[in-house]
Amino acid sequence: QVQLVESGGGLVQAGGSLRLSCAASGRTFISYTMGWFRRAPGKNREFVARIMWSGASTYYADSVKGRFTISRDNAKNTVYLQMNSLKPEDTAVYYCAATQGTGTNWAPAYDYWGQGTQVTVSS
Repeated sequence: QVQLVESGGGLVQAGGSLRLSCAASGRTFISYTMGWFRRAPGKNREFVARIMWSGASTYYADSVKGRFTISRDNAKNTVYLQMNSLKPEDTAVYYCAATQGTGTNWAPAYDYWGQGTQVTVSS
């Protein structure tokens, strides 16, 4: 069992930065691939980024590539999403998720989800 708690959301102007954190409980955090997803108002949930257990492999949605960076600290059971050059279209509730699968952007494959943190980017 893994419990996930996101933090770090807020209101920021376009061009600004935020860093989201996701703290995980459970001793098996290291065995999970961690992902970030988001849901904008009136839109479906979409994949943002994922990172393998070792941190050596990451993958990003085209919409955030070059602006967002996912990382993890297994000693702290925490995964991060550094978001730079934010745009109004990045406004969404951001969720972290965990899966014991590998290499997937498919949300149903993720077994555990956090409650989400709101990110609002003003123009």
